[in-house]
Amino acid sequence: MPHSRFAVFSLNSGRLLGERVASHLGIHLGSHEEREFEWGQHKARPLESVRGADVYVVQSLHGQAGESVNDKLCRLLFFVGALRDAGARWVTAVVPYLCYSRKDRQTKHRDPVTTRYVAALFEAVGVDRVVTLEVHNLAAFQNAFRCQTEHLGARGAFADLIASQFGDRDLVVVSPDPGGIKRANSYRDAISHRLGRAVPTGFVEKRRSDDVVSGDLVVGKMEDRTVVLVDDLISGGTTLAHAADACRRSGAQAVIAVAAHGAFAHEASRVLGSAPLDRIAILDHIPPTEVDETLRAKLLVLNSAPLFAEAIRRLHAGSPLGDLLDP
Repeated sequence: MPHSRFAVFSLNSGRLLGERVASHLGIHLGSHEEREFEWGQHKARPLESVRGADVYVVQSLHGQAGESVNDKLCRLLFFVGALRDAGARWVTAVVPYLCYSRKDRQTKHRDPVTTRYVAALFEAVGVDRVVTLEVHNLAAFQNAFRCQTEHLGARGAFADLIASQFGDRDLVVVSPDPGGIKRANSYRDAISHRLGRAVPTGFVEKRRSDDVVSGDLVVGKMEDRTVVLVDDLISGGTTLAHAADACRRSGAQAVIAVAAHGAFAHEASRVLGSAPLDRIAILDHIPPTEVDETLRAKLLVLNSAPLFAEAIRRLHAGSPLGDLLDP
């Protein structure tokens, strides 16, 4: 059964996204207080009653100038705890980017499985449900959490973009590495549906050693086509740059990259600014503030607020998420 009332909060560092989500829902963002104390300590509390309410906290857990991933995570956890102590009936953490989701398995002896530890922290403070977007490994994410999880997909927004701006071209949807073939196929299906015609897929070989990406094999027909490279996250940019170069050498006419999370580490402007990429489409829950003008000219930044607002609307109403999910 749906709850009788709900509230949406966002901490100060994520307030711009939170306000846009609330606006799409036709409500005001919940009022809260954040205070700083000595030695970097802090507190946050709601300034309005949440007793018996269905509460959603929108907070992307990416690092930014002046606030690390760890600081954002800690602040979110403490605020969720305060909401539960204030009598919230149900608390959902809406985290468009979930920190540490890529550290989901042991790759070296005695490695941590940090995704599982983060899940335990969420559960310890009383989070009932976690909503996130395009994690690196869906199975690992679902297995790490014992509370309810919902995994949203960005393919609908990107498929609309590709169909509207590049739909008159001969397209091929390509994964920049063999591990992303399933994601590329789902994007291919969405784009094909919007265009009313079949779009082929392919992938690029990728080997990484000491942070050097290599591999020359390209599977799929690239010649005289516009390639749509599909990934979940852009950080340093070496994977996309390598794939774009391989596709161009295989005869691609143009290369467009789409990725839900535009994290853009410091070297990304240099790597991607000079890469043979015509356009790079991302969502705006991670603002691309650290990129230079060369890279910025290539960016297409899509509004993510409607996706999260619709997810919250359906969850509160007890309606199926259906086409919003990335299963």
